[in-house]
Amino acid sequence: MTMQNSEAEADRALKAKHRAMWAQGDYPSLAAEIIPSLGAILVEACGVGPGQRVLDVGAGSGNAAIPAALAGADVVASDLTPELFEVGRRVAERQGARLTWQEADAEALPFGDAEFDTVLSCVGVMFAPHHQRAADELVRVCRPGGTIGLLSWTPQGFIGRMFATMKPYAPPPPPGAQPPPLWGDEDHVRGLLGDRVTDVRAERRTVRVERFATPEMFRDYFKERYGPTITVYKSIAGDPDRVAALDRDLAALARDADLGTGQGGTVLDWEYLLLTARRAG
Repeated sequence: MTMQNSEAEADRALKAKHRAMWAQGDYPSLAAEIIPSLGAILVEACGVGPGQRVLDVGAGSGNAAIPAALAGADVVASDLTPELFEVGRRVAERQGARLTWQEADAEALPFGDAEFDTVLSCVGVMFAPHHQRAADELVRVCRPGGTIGLLSWTPQGFIGRMFATMKPYAPPPPPGAQPPPLWGDEDHVRGLLGDRVTDVRAERRTVRVERFATPEMFRDYFKERYGPTITVYKSIAGDPDRVAALDRDLAALARDADLGTGQGGTVLDWEYLLLTARRAG
């Protein structure tokens, strides 16, 4: 086997693991229950409207793709894990949204150059392991003058800290893979996009999460529904002491982040980066 074939085989294996990771648990319900507003926020920031051709990369069950379709755009919702589409189709039908669902790898999108007026991703493309490859694809399929819009968890925000908390318990990442929350660092994203974009606008915002009565409820919810958390727990399932330690660490994360507003539950603000840019002509 040549080195090139070996690398291609390793990449296919990695993508298969990623697809399986997101297919487990119940990410569609998590997105709908915890962060339902984020997709519409990104769609509005990108100025999506009637007549536009829009690609949602890492669309999941359509958190951003469905609002884009409801805004009148011609939308393709793409994701490496098509198992997530079933829920999305039901939600779209219920809301009267018409769009196309297509399996696609964010690092090798099956679309032509300059095919879309707007290319966006709501906490989706950030999980592609090779950031530069994914960024190159976002730029490639966006037409000159078109909009690229990204909403990503920040490294210092709650979800970024959750990934840092899980890291000591997780298997080492494959060579070349980069941490997802780096997409929430403005300088990192500017570096990925380079001089191929103009008019970059970036703002750090928060979404308030008040669903969990206790820090332990947050932990157990993510253990049950969130693919990356489920995967880490599976990797240490044979070591009860490590499982117990991660249990303590995730509950402590939520306890430390609790805003303590006195409303009788755990109140968390999750920080994200909202970034839009114009594809240079």
